Formats: sequence, structure tokens, C-alpha cells
Amino acid sequence: MEHLPVEVIGNILSLLGSARDVVIASATCKKWREAWHNHLHSLSFNYCDWPLYHDLTSNRLEILITQTIFQTKALQFLTIFMGDEHEFSAAPVIAWLMYTRDSLRQLRYNVRTTPSFNIIEKCSRQRLEVLILACNSIAGVEPNCTFEVFELIGKGTLKVLKIDDVSVIHLDIGDGTENLEIIDVCKFTIMWPKFYHMISKASKLYKLRLWGVVFDDEDEVVDIETISGCFPRLTHLSLSYDLRDGVLHYGLQGLSCLMNVVVLELGWTVISDLFSVWVAGLLEGCPNLKKLVVYGVVSEVKTHEECQILARFSEFIIQLGRKYRHVKFEFEYD
Repeated sequence: MEHLPVEVIGNILSLLGSARDVVIASATCKKWREAWHNHLHSLSFNYCDWPLYHDLTSNRLEILITQTIFQTKALQFLTIFMGDEHEFSAAPVIAWLMYTRDSLRQLRYNVRTTPSFNIIEKCSRQRLEVLILACNSIAGVEPNCTFEVFELIGKGTLKVLKIDDVSVIHLDIGDGTENLEIIDVCKFTIMWPKFYHMISKASKLYKLRLWGVVFDDEDEVVDIETISGCFPRLTHLSLSYDLRDGVLHYGLQGLSCLMNVVVLELGWTVISDLFSVWVAGLLEGCPNLKKLVVYGVVSEVKTHEECQILARFSEFIIQLGRKYRHVKFEFEYD
């Protein structure tokens, strides 16, 4: 064994995984200690690997993990799984992440940590490929990158889901969506049938915002009838996406069920006569509406035809105001 290259020894230690086994094996000789320091890629602190983890205090565990990690220089895969009885302070956890950020590719972490902090901010966004978290609150994910897979596995505690200008190839928020109250999706490509299936159990939803979204299939449309049936508590609805002739009417069927919607926000990026049809249809289906807010981009209106469309829309809005006197109309134009 003493003739093995130190890089090979590092790979052997990495295959052991368990931090306890790695430390014991590295004590074999100086060469193995060198492999641990310079060529160890994978390290796991898992209460399932060593029952004595349960007997150590959280503070003692923090010291043990710190001493072990800080003796490595090329860690790529780090797992820290502890039982419910342990709770770590944020300071040492941040220190581990900052120390390994130049090499760490995968992090699996399930320990309650106080105070909470954004783990992604402490990891390298260029290096990190896999992040698996549990027992940690995620207030927001704001990476400058593309997620190939984003999966959220919870116990039905998720109340707010906000997605803003991120790219996710595969999104899965699991089955625990029954307590969702707010969904806010902006500048995001949606496979509507799949996305709707994920959120369809959110019977407590009162605010739904799909703004600037792009449908993966050009024939897809937000099915308002289905939304009204699944989200009976919905009071605030905000929609802005490209309208296509031929499929618009499918989204305006069965609107009589939107009885609880009191605030409606609608927007366009490219003005067309379809927008007026859309607004009229939605207004008709919201008999208890109190406020309509229209967002539009008028700075891009340049051609004579576009000016004519905008003029027709303005006249149309005046007529709507006379018809729906109980509704407050507001306009936000760029």
C-alpha cells in the first residue's frame, strides 16, 4: 500500500465517505495523512454511520466537523446529516461553506441552524452542482445560473412560492402544496399542464400571479375555469402573457365561478385587439371585482396600426368604466 500514488489513496479515502472511517484510515502513515489533506474529495458526517454522534453535544459536533473539514483542501462532496436533537450555530456552518466554496460541487445538509441564512450565497454559484437541504428555511433563491433540476420535498409547510427570472429545466415542488397561499411566477417558461398539476391541491391559495410567463407549447393557455374550481379562496389574480388568437376563448370559459376575486391585474407587452377581448371576458367573470389594474408598454407603440389599436383600447376602457361603475380602474404604463 505504501507504493500507491497519493492521488489514488485520496480516491480510496473518498470512497470510504464516512468522516470517522476516513480519519482512522488516514492515521495509517504520513502518506495517507497527506492524501487526506490534499486529495480527499468526499466527506460524510452521518448519524447513521456512527451512533456516538447522538451522544455528542451540538457544540462538540461543530468543533469536530470544523477540525476535520479544515484539514482538507479539495473537498467536492460534503454530507452533514444529524438527528433532530442537534442544532448548529450559523457561524461555524458559514465557515465550512466559505472554506470549501472553491471546490465544493455537492452539499447535503439537514441540520437545524440558527439564525437562518441563505446557504446559496455562501457557496460558489460557479462550482455548486447539487444542493440538498432539510430543516432549513429558504426565504429566497437568487442564483445567477440555470437549474437543471429544482426539487422541493416538504411536509406541506410551504405557503409562498415565488419564481422570478430564473431558468429551471425541471421543477418539482412535490405533493405538499395544500397550504400554499401565494404563487408569484414572473419571467419564467411554463409547461402549464405540468405546473398546474403541481399547484392544483393548493385550495388555500388566495393570490395567483403569472406575469411575463412564456408557455412551452404555443397552444397552451391558462384555463381560468379550472383555476376557479381548484382555488375557491382566490381573491387576487394577476396575468400577463402573450395572447394568441384561436386559443384565447379556451381560457375564458366557465368564468362565472370567479366569485371571490376582488383585485384583477392584467398586462401586455405588445398591444393587440385581443387584449380588449381578454379584459372584457375576465371582467364579466368577476362579478364581485373591486379593482382592475392594467399594465401596458406604450413606449414601444410606434407604427400607425399600433397607435390605432391603443386608441381603440382607450375607447373600450371608457365604455367598460361606464358599465362597471363599482370597479376602480387603475393604469400603469411604461
